[in-house]
Amino acid sequence: MSKLLVIGFSLGYLALLFGVAYAAERRSVARKSLVSNPYVYALSMAVYCTAWTYYGSVGRAAHNGLEFVGIYLGPTLLAPAWWLVLRKIIRVCRQQRLTSIADFISARYGKSAALGALVTGGCVLGIVPYIALQIKAIAASFVTMTGSGAGVGGAAATALYTTGLLAVFTIFFGVRSVEATERHEGIVLAVAVESVLKLVAFLVLGLFVTFGLFAGFSDVFNQAAAVPALRQLFTLRGSGTSGAEWFTLLVLSMSAILLLPRQFQVSVVENVDENHLRKAMWLFPLYLIIINLFVLPVAFGGMLRLGGQGLDADTYVLALPLAAGHAGLALFTYLGGVSAASSMIIVETIALSVMMSNHLLMPLLVRVPAARPALQTRWFAYLGQVALESRRLAVVVVLLLAYGYYMGVGKQLPLVNTGLVSFAAVAQFVPAVLGGLYWKGGTRRGATAGLLAGFGVWFFTLVLPTLVGPGRLPAAVLTEGVGGVAWLRPFALFGFEGLDYLSHGLFWSWFFNIGLYVGLSLAGRPSALELRQADVFVDVFTRRSLAEEVAGWQGSTAFPDVRALLLGFLGKKRTNQALRAFAIRFPDAVLPENPSLPQLLNSPGHQASVADPRLLTYAEKLLAGSLGPASARLLVASVAGAEQISYDNVVGILRESQQLLEANRQLQKQSRQLQRLTDELRGAYDQLQALDQRKDEFLYTVTHELRTPLTSIRALAEILADNPELEEAERQRFQLTIAREAERLTRLISLVLDLEKFESGQATLERVAIPVPELLDEAVDAVGQLLRDKHLTLTLAVPPGLPALPGDRDRLMQVLVNLLSNAIKACRADGSGRIRLQVTGAAPSRPPVLTLTVADNGKGIPLAEQEHIFEKFFQARHQTTRKPEGTGLGLAITKKIVEVHHGRLWVESQPGQGATFFVELPLAAPEDSSITEVTEIIQAADPVEHQAP
Repeated sequence: MSKLLVIGFSLGYLALLFGVAYAAERRSVARKSLVSNPYVYALSMAVYCTAWTYYGSVGRAAHNGLEFVGIYLGPTLLAPAWWLVLRKIIRVCRQQRLTSIADFISARYGKSAALGALVTGGCVLGIVPYIALQIKAIAASFVTMTGSGAGVGGAAATALYTTGLLAVFTIFFGVRSVEATERHEGIVLAVAVESVLKLVAFLVLGLFVTFGLFAGFSDVFNQAAAVPALRQLFTLRGSGTSGAEWFTLLVLSMSAILLLPRQFQVSVVENVDENHLRKAMWLFPLYLIIINLFVLPVAFGGMLRLGGQGLDADTYVLALPLAAGHAGLALFTYLGGVSAASSMIIVETIALSVMMSNHLLMPLLVRVPAARPALQTRWFAYLGQVALESRRLAVVVVLLLAYGYYMGVGKQLPLVNTGLVSFAAVAQFVPAVLGGLYWKGGTRRGATAGLLAGFGVWFFTLVLPTLVGPGRLPAAVLTEGVGGVAWLRPFALFGFEGLDYLSHGLFWSWFFNIGLYVGLSLAGRPSALELRQADVFVDVFTRRSLAEEVAGWQGSTAFPDVRALLLGFLGKKRTNQALRAFAIRFPDAVLPENPSLPQLLNSPGHQASVADPRLLTYAEKLLAGSLGPASARLLVASVAGAEQISYDNVVGILRESQQLLEANRQLQKQSRQLQRLTDELRGAYDQLQALDQRKDEFLYTVTHELRTPLTSIRALAEILADNPELEEAERQRFQLTIAREAERLTRLISLVLDLEKFESGQATLERVAIPVPELLDEAVDAVGQLLRDKHLTLTLAVPPGLPALPGDRDRLMQVLVNLLSNAIKACRADGSGRIRLQVTGAAPSRPPVLTLTVADNGKGIPLAEQEHIFEKFFQARHQTTRKPEGTGLGLAITKKIVEVHHGRLWVESQPGQGATFFVELPLAAPEDSSITEVTEIIQAADPVEHQAP
């Protein structure tokens, strides 16, 4: 393919990226952000898929089968935990204005400049080869597309031009201001577009290979299975990948998705809203799954069609469409590869340039004001511009280092191997980061020693062997050890053999890293600043600003000096906005002898004004976004002229604050308890009010019910007394009525007394073993005359072999008679009334209970009244239509009798369809009963039925 065509498309693609980034920046200025949505956020995280994914996964799959999956399975498994881990990192960085992994670690461990420099050096050492890998991928793909394998000169020139163009793009859109916390919306949108392009391009290629060169997935895999060398790649262990290597791949990829500088940049620094994580937690893993769907078909297709041509398996992605004569598809696929590589280079370079500027150069420059106070004000005016230019210079330095590594070593190394070594470098940050997030005992001394040891072992076991292949070191280093010492072999350190090189390197580096970090942290005591930062990081969700409020600076600092410091980095407009925000946030930040902060902003003549100590902490946080926490601390110390408050003071303040918080929590707890007691008292009062009302209703109803027969008796007695000449028949009728009313009065009084006994718990039961059929027959005989008077039919269904029922015979008889009497009253007296009395035994698997059912086909009971019919005098209180027969105490007493027998009584009814009362009684007596417990339950299959007389 023509070089000019490929170059033209490459430049056109870069112009497209410039246009996308420029549009995003313009919309951001107009406050119409294009990137403030979870989909762009999730797609920007796909910068994880680099040229390694696009080319290297196919090469890895061609030689090692399914092993490539481990690099993507780790982030997928970790994604559900992002809400716990990544959200906490985002919250800490937002509050502390941190912009890189070096900022994060140095800020957590006492804002140590040395520790920040160590992390930055480790990142540069570990990531520059990874950037060189991307440059190699672009150069190799250009050579494959143009056929200029002559090679090395063409690839080197392509790599150099690519490096230069990407440097210009990164500086133009990624390093435009000194404030590193300022979001790069142009870069983020460009990365999201590139993520879409590389996904679509790889899917189109996969569809072409699978369904164009072959007849589908089954055809590809069937042909591959026919080749013995490819058939063994179908299984997880077929290619010789051990369980330890699988575990290592998962651990390394989990570490990389959190801590790679480019991932930290897009997922933490560029995060607009923490809630975007909710979408990214499933969308990003879905992206990884989709982009890897066709890796195996493309790898197997390349081996089947191009395996004998001596091509590097990494180039199958481009070689397959070229060999099939589809130049357009090859060009589109090439642009996808350029997207995968360039997005990684841009974001990674931005992250590294910020780290190099903040932690290597700026800590040296900010010491000048401290050394020469007379130059302070003029130096601050230039320091901000120096920081910006140093960051741009760092972009060029990083890309030149990557290009130099590519030319010196990287051209001879596979893509995947270089990437895994970089992942292992980033994994050295895991102990310090996770320990810093969840353990307050970690110290700067422990973190520094752990990182030094970890990176030392990492370099010796994983980086040193890569220098042997290109001829930089003799091969004897691998076989005989450094200096001929056998236990200093990079692949068998201390004589430990049996693991693959990657698992071996990770094991030893983490062994020393974690061991020193934990050991030295436990052996030493943290400084005052470390205690403060530990509290901020670990308790970021619960103690947001406590440490900031209590940890200030001692001494007096002139306000103009603080303002001049901020002006040098933030500019006049941004500085005034920040100071006004401080005045609003701390309205009490006014000393008695000084005017307010807003007045100071407009009156620069107050040269002797003293700044509030909290303003220094506030300024330090603002500067941390531009210079990193360590450099910001050095600058504030240079104008404050004093150290931070002492360890003992901080501990005392924190202890006092903790005591205040504990007292506040106790007060809140007591308040909640008091509220709960108040609610309980209110409920008890309402219950007493209801009981008092029910008592009044009860007394009124009892009085009314007693007065009715008494009135009748009195009236009839007066008639008999006043009319002695009444006829004998009339006199006997009156006397009979008086007797009935007296009997009614006696019965009512007995019922009231019985109810009182049941409610007070003084009722006594004479428990005997009652034959159930006899009890039912007696109950039916007792209401027989009522049945005959209303021409009703009663069906009695009793299964044979029922056990005896333990209980009080008279009381249970009273229950049955009450229920049967109520059923008789509910039925019409026209011969159509039906009542059914049925007994049901219990199955052996259930508790031994007996169920008595009394059903009628009367008028039924409305649903709203079914909960109230067992209340005392319910009939008397609800006689809106007519006065029903009875006292209104029958069902209330019936329910009490059933309950003292440890049973249940309920009703089921539909208006117009009759009512069914259920009585459930235990067959076994309670433990304190003298009745022998029934253990044998017999259930009849065909109950016997007979008609009542």
